[in-house]
Amino acid sequence: MWDMLKAKTDELFPELVGWRRHLHQHPELSYREELTSGFVVKTLESFGLKPETGIGGYGVTATIRGGRPGPTVALRADMDALPIQDGKAVDYASKVPGVMHACGHDGHTAGLLGAAKLLNDMRGELAGSVKLIFQPAEEVAPGGANAMIRDGVLNGVDAIYGVHLWTPLPAGTVATRSGPMMASVDDFDVEIRGNGGHGGMPHETVDSLVVGAHLVVNLQTVVSRSLNPVKPGVVTVAALQSGNSYNVIPDTALLKGTVRTFDPDSRRLARQRVEAILGHTCGMFGAEYSLAYKVGYPPVVNDPAATELLCRAARSVLGTEAVREAELTMPAEDFSYYLEKVPGCFAFVGAGGAGAEYPHHHPMFDIREEAIGQAVLVLCSTAIGCLNGIPQG
Repeated sequence: MWDMLKAKTDELFPELVGWRRHLHQHPELSYREELTSGFVVKTLESFGLKPETGIGGYGVTATIRGGRPGPTVALRADMDALPIQDGKAVDYASKVPGVMHACGHDGHTAGLLGAAKLLNDMRGELAGSVKLIFQPAEEVAPGGANAMIRDGVLNGVDAIYGVHLWTPLPAGTVATRSGPMMASVDDFDVEIRGNGGHGGMPHETVDSLVVGAHLVVNLQTVVSRSLNPVKPGVVTVAALQSGNSYNVIPDTALLKGTVRTFDPDSRRLARQRVEAILGHTCGMFGAEYSLAYKVGYPPVVNDPAATELLCRAARSVLGTEAVREAELTMPAEDFSYYLEKVPGCFAFVGAGGAGAEYPHHHPMFDIREEAIGQAVLVLCSTAIGCLNGIPQG
């Protein structure tokens, strides 16, 4: 079975590349994936499938019904791009100014289309059903996963799997782990209100910029002195904006930051400490403030049995040495919402190598395109393993 699957994937590879490059040239931002959704629908219909549209916005689903009764396994890909100008000098560079697929979602969509074609071709051999989930708006909270869940995308689903093309790993490898794998994400916006004045007479002011600088330093103690040191966490202040002159102390300063943790206790404590440090630091200088604390995606927590199944499936099609344990990763993913509802596993499929050296969300980001075929193999073998079991060889 696995040799046949590999041969079919190799045969499909030119189409996978063509789909990915079309999507790369025509990226769409989160919540605006109208053309992408239409492309997915048209392609699924060409396989003989009957997609449903408008699920959680521009989400698309389709179900492959096997020849025998059994469980339903869902496979998910995200479709949205990022507000970044494509800097690559390639013939498939983005044609949309200021928008590009800088995180691999074009490859995710192409990979799930490939899996859909192969699994539909062998549907008579499947003991159960495969639900295909093409999700909008992964990049921007509140994200598309929750909206699709509210629209019933997980009704009747027994397990769910997803993959992310990942350039920190070389093409030909797969990495995942049981339990927490990717962090939760919470963001905060702070406005500090002082009392501006002349730069030469600071004693007559409440310097919002100085307060902001102290906050940047003080917030570093959340991780170093409040969180349990054996439980990873990050608090990053990514923006401090205040003033525009040499000799004018500004009235206000603005801070933006993010908090990343892996467990509910750390997440709760980090928020408490951010709020307390903000209040005490501003109070110390006599400044006022407002805080908008935005609770985002929960951590990605993989089910142990589902993780073991995906690893066995990936070894079957890519080789024993290809599969490794993933490190804990601070970027977040709204696939986490699906995992809160049904058991499943999220995995990284290596997409790095020559020509794909730049990090995710970089203007020069690209992937090794053979990784799309490898993602197809992982998705198909995992779905088959869920429904039919994993044969030897």
